[in-house]
Amino acid sequence: MLDDRSKMLLKALVERYIADGQPVGSRTLSKSTGLELSPATIRNVMADLEELGLIVSPHTSAGRIPTARGYRLFVDTMLTVQPQRFGQQTLAPDQPQKVLSNAANLLSSLSQFVGVVMTPRRSSVFRHIEFLRLSEKRVLVIIVTPEGDVQNRVLFTSVDHTQAQLAEAANFLNSHYMGMDMDQVREMLKHEVETLRTEIAALMQAAVNASSEAIAESQDEIVIAGERNLLSVADFSSDMGQLRRAFDLFEQKAQIMRLLDTAGKAEGVRIFIGGESQTVPFEELSVVSAPYEVDGRVVGTLGVIGPTRMPYDRMIQIVDITSRLVTNALSQSK
Repeated sequence: MLDDRSKMLLKALVERYIADGQPVGSRTLSKSTGLELSPATIRNVMADLEELGLIVSPHTSAGRIPTARGYRLFVDTMLTVQPQRFGQQTLAPDQPQKVLSNAANLLSSLSQFVGVVMTPRRSSVFRHIEFLRLSEKRVLVIIVTPEGDVQNRVLFTSVDHTQAQLAEAANFLNSHYMGMDMDQVREMLKHEVETLRTEIAALMQAAVNASSEAIAESQDEIVIAGERNLLSVADFSSDMGQLRRAFDLFEQKAQIMRLLDTAGKAEGVRIFIGGESQTVPFEELSVVSAPYEVDGRVVGTLGVIGPTRMPYDRMIQIVDITSRLVTNALSQSK
């Protein structure tokens, strides 16, 4: 256990390092804390903190910087979140994919780091389907999912259909199969061939296949915005190796997916600090995340990815605000 003096010095060191990005020396700590402690006393406390693995001394400097354990102790027990002004932020109700894309951009612009949003997992079910005749043997299929997404597909048919025939086919699908999984619909249609005209049955089968593809393709599992912001972060711009590893992470997405999936199982804002576990394998990166809901049910997770040396108090508020905005926008757009 740390005594109050050690906690105060660690808190001051972390806050100064986050603000300046430079290793913090005993003289700087003495001035910033206002404690009447001799440089020798402060050096002794810092030596104890270093022995506990909370701070480390880079070989290029006599000052100290926080370790992942130091950041974790700071975030869990010392972080004070002061209300900040971000202006009047809004996310208009819209198609879910548009809301999530806008949310990723909002996270990125407010944080000046990388905004990430994990999209809700959806089944291949349709709420409504329509056919529109475009020209001879060309039909537009319009599919509306239960989440409110609208997907379009153009079908090339073997025969020409009138708009009345297309309306008949759409009405049949909507009245008999609305809310069913596309695989179920596909199987059931096979047994309807005797009661339906062959060409209409073929149209419906083609429409169901196209709908399945459209819904599957619309499910980008994760939306990422603002990767280029890391180019202006000194921690990365001075080390191309670190920058490359970060961009590889965004390219692969699998690690981010596992991370956000873990975060979605918890309530409220969570902070993952790079290097403290395999959850975030890069020491240079940290993630602040929170789940979002639709009608009271958690359906996805969003967050900010940035350098370990990030202003955590500000990021917590940005992520929390955006989570609430997404929840409201998606619930209203249903």
